Amino acid sequence: MPRLDDRQIATYTAFACCLVESAGRVILPHFRAILTVENKTSGGGYDPVTVADRAAEQAIRDEIARVYPGHGIRGEEFGFDAGRDGLTWVIDPIDGTRAFVIGLLHWGVLIALNDGERPVVGVMHQPYVGETFVGSRLGAELRRGAATRTLKTRRCADIRDAIVCATDPAMFKEPGERDAFRAITSKARARRYGTDCYAYSLLAAGFADLVIESRLKAYDIQPLIPIIEGAGGLVTDWSGGTPYEGGQVIAAGDRELHAAALEVMKPASR
Repeated sequence: MPRLDDRQIATYTAFACCLVESAGRVILPHFRAILTVENKTSGGGYDPVTVADRAAEQAIRDEIARVYPGHGIRGEEFGFDAGRDGLTWVIDPIDGTRAFVIGLLHWGVLIALNDGERPVVGVMHQPYVGETFVGSRLGAELRRGAATRTLKTRRCADIRDAIVCATDPAMFKEPGERDAFRAITSKARARRYGTDCYAYSLLAAGFADLVIESRLKAYDIQPLIPIIEGAGGLVTDWSGGTPYEGGQVIAAGDRELHAAALEVMKPASR
């Protein structure tokens, strides 16, 4: 389909912000409440889901179907419904469900709009603290109440000066993955884990420098790409290619740092 113009990007961004805020209102009554937690993974893995995840995604889907019935929807909980207009909304109703179910704050509602080639609008909303990170080619910003702040990644060209994040180092299952990740974190100034979508958002805000992860899904990363790119950062897979379907991902605020990290991680790419 033709490239979306700036007016359309702004319109869809506003709609995405409304979606995440409405999802947040659905989710919050379940936060720090007694919940039944199901495990979607068999064989010893742990992929939790709650009524809040499903109710939030359903609320988002219902509103998209009402306002843009021709658009596709790709969500974590209810799968992919192809649209007819070439645009697809990519949804993770609660990114960081593990944090959510134990009352931590490192979770958020993620929504992207994909134009058929790439995500062009991305939003991350944390309803408990009232923060919304928004990004597109028009730029990136953090909204909280009536306040808005432009997001910009920070300069950090050397791994020795970098703060490196990953949700869980256990996601690096293969020896080559573990060794490559350890080679970077052993040199870094600091490392933080358990961050989920928040690390990417704070990278866009200039508080972290590098996020390296593996085994992501499309809905884990697509909403975060426009935020980081809109703030001046870069997101690729470990081979330097497009990360839109997830898998192995490197996000960096500085292009020199990204190149240095890529040199280390590339041999472990697959």
